[in-house]
Amino acid sequence: MRVSQRIQAKYDELIRRSREISLLSSCSELLSWDEETYMPPGGVEQRGRQLALLAGLRHEMLSNPAVGELLETLESSPLVEDPDTPAAANIREIRKSHDRRRKIPRLLLEEIVRVSTSAQREWSTAYKTSDFARFRPWLEKLVSLKRSEAEALDREGELYDALLEDYEPGARATKLEQTFGALRDKLVPLVNRISNARRQPDDTILTREYPLDAQRAFTRRVAEQLGFDFNAGRIDETVHPFCARIGPGDSRIATRYSTSHFAQGLFAVVHEVGHAFYEQGLDPELFGTPAGNTTSIGMHESQSRLWENIVGRSLSFWNFFFEKARDAFPSALSGVRLDAFHFAINRVGPTCVRAEADEVTYNLHVLVRFELERALVNGNLEPADLPDAWNSRYKTYLGITPGSDRDGCLQDGHWGSGLFGYFPTYTLGNMFAAQLHARALKDCGDFSERFSRGEFGDLLEWLRQNVHRRGRIFQAERLLEVVTGSPPSHKPFIDMLWNKYESLYGL
Repeated sequence: MRVSQRIQAKYDELIRRSREISLLSSCSELLSWDEETYMPPGGVEQRGRQLALLAGLRHEMLSNPAVGELLETLESSPLVEDPDTPAAANIREIRKSHDRRRKIPRLLLEEIVRVSTSAQREWSTAYKTSDFARFRPWLEKLVSLKRSEAEALDREGELYDALLEDYEPGARATKLEQTFGALRDKLVPLVNRISNARRQPDDTILTREYPLDAQRAFTRRVAEQLGFDFNAGRIDETVHPFCARIGPGDSRIATRYSTSHFAQGLFAVVHEVGHAFYEQGLDPELFGTPAGNTTSIGMHESQSRLWENIVGRSLSFWNFFFEKARDAFPSALSGVRLDAFHFAINRVGPTCVRAEADEVTYNLHVLVRFELERALVNGNLEPADLPDAWNSRYKTYLGITPGSDRDGCLQDGHWGSGLFGYFPTYTLGNMFAAQLHARALKDCGDFSERFSRGEFGDLLEWLRQNVHRRGRIFQAERLLEVVTGSPPSHKPFIDMLWNKYESLYGL
């Protein structure tokens, strides 16, 4: 492929602009990380103004007509002849972002960022005090603002689809509804069989006294053994776990611990390590371009759910770590056998809190959130009615009713951050993870013996080569098909769950 100097110069200019925008995004990510970890409460309004300004600058730079002019020239150039090259992907994805940003008024975008910054702080306080009334006015503001954003965007379907596009490009609510329905039809019978099984775990093992300092040290050891690079990352504490990518060489994890719930802190760290692996595995030479970025939130979640559940809850994982856990928590794990501990961390049963849910019932939690945020955005549910709607769906799908707003509609911070359309990606992540893992087994063989020796590098390297390094050259569904040879399907996920839990529970 021959590219003229003129075309190359225009492409270089497009990439220069893209990298500058990414640097601004990196600054915003750092400010957001600080807000969630160390910023004093009094700084929230100023932080909102800072983030709004950065968002406005990014918006102005990306929607600049000069970007459109560059794209018009490049879209008819030899650079796009092969759509699977980094250059073609960059041109395609920058075009999508440019067109999308041009439709959203800068003042609206800045207002969303400013309000969501304050709303996130109010959510944190409301969560701690279990007071939905405190958060309600902020939720009403955010729903109104996000509806305005969705209305500004062209769409073929419902308002919710316009917001979903930010997290899972190409996904549509009607198709997700079908996917959730198919999963529900398979998962509910499995949950019922497990609930009626004669063999049940003793999960009180996990609710004994686990000192916080010992948890911090143990989870750091686990992260290091899995392959997390502490020269390019760190672990801090927050209200709701997350992973922040500041840029190449700087991926930060934040988690929460409970002295009486060992699994909560540990698996939150393993989950976020999976996110960090994706960020640490991107090609640093492509930083600042779409080809050097992750492809979707669903694919991102596939990495975290794969490490948290498929690896972290496996017997081979604990063949290596269990004795180390007993050394770290001698009082809590004294006299506990490996098989009993492994059974306990794989307990299945309805719970009110998504972050503490088992991998079988987890997607029912996501279904509740998908239905409710879809109704909020589409105008079929008023924010004031959220607690009752939440509790009703939990009764229908999980057979339980939250006893407080903290364990109910306030348990997640996503809506306080303005993240409407994010929740379905958790379930997509579970599906993608199972499909990727099945392919990795075919390519690399069974990992059990390697995991039992504390060797996790082969799986991480397979993911690096097949997922991470490919960046956003492919959309998520296409990437999955390229890697596994099959389009996305819920079948590998369901098969994995049935095989695992039939064995554990003696079904």
